[in-house]
Amino acid sequence: MQKCLQILGRLRRVALLLVLTFVGSALAAQDSQNVSGVVKDKGNGDPLPGVNIVVKGTSNGTITDADGKFTIGISSPNDLLVFSFIGYKKAEIAASSSTNLTIELEADVTALEEIIVVGYGEQKKSVVTGSISKVSSEALANIPNGRIETALQGRVSGVTIAQNSGQPGSSSTIRIRGVTTFGDAGNNPLWVVDGIPVDAGGIGYLNQADIESIEVLKDATSAAIYGTRAATGVILVTTKKGKAGKFTIDYNGFVGTSAPARKLSLLNATQYASII
Repeated sequence: MQKCLQILGRLRRVALLLVLTFVGSALAAQDSQNVSGVVKDKGNGDPLPGVNIVVKGTSNGTITDADGKFTIGISSPNDLLVFSFIGYKKAEIAASSSTNLTIELEADVTALEEIIVVGYGEQKKSVVTGSISKVSSEALANIPNGRIETALQGRVSGVTIAQNSGQPGSSSTIRIRGVTTFGDAGNNPLWVVDGIPVDAGGIGYLNQADIESIEVLKDATSAAIYGTRAATGVILVTTKKGKAGKFTIDYNGFVGTSAPARKLSLLNATQYASII
């Protein structure tokens, strides 16, 4: 009899615990509610998929689907929803304003909108995953050099440039991410001018003022389209083209000199003969 009473007491405690659990869940469900809506581009009205939505101050979040729609749970009408997406400005919307929201994100004009030239066309910098460095025409305008190789010196990470001689117009040796093989020829990068591969020694004819941009492809991901020739990197040169607008004439000239850091005193013929 006593054993039966003990079992009955345990069952009562278990039943009470289950009742309290269900009551707590019901109260929590009553406190929380779902907020739905759609996120669009403010400029063209297109839906934005993959937008991050987070309840401010919490880890509760979700993302929009392929149609820009979302549903997220909030615990209080005073909660703020934070909308963020690459290339767009963040937006904070009060969840209490409506249970069915329409959010318009404004494009953020930053470096992510910069166009990068790759082997098969052009892409925005935000979607390029390879290691690519760019030198624009504005940067080149402030670099007076006789050849375009020296214009890259010290301005692209991972690229080493050494002048072969002090003669004006002489070529330079370029190494992208160090020496990768034996022999000088095997370490030279591939030059591509307006989509046409050229020999490194044949780029001296290019006028620095005629260059729109220079891209340096430094890893296998970005240079794979060129095959084995791109094993030591690729340098893409895009030249300027005609543009709509008024006719303009620009003149840019520079002159440079070079001198030895230390001038040695040499022997004349008589002095040399006496030493011999």
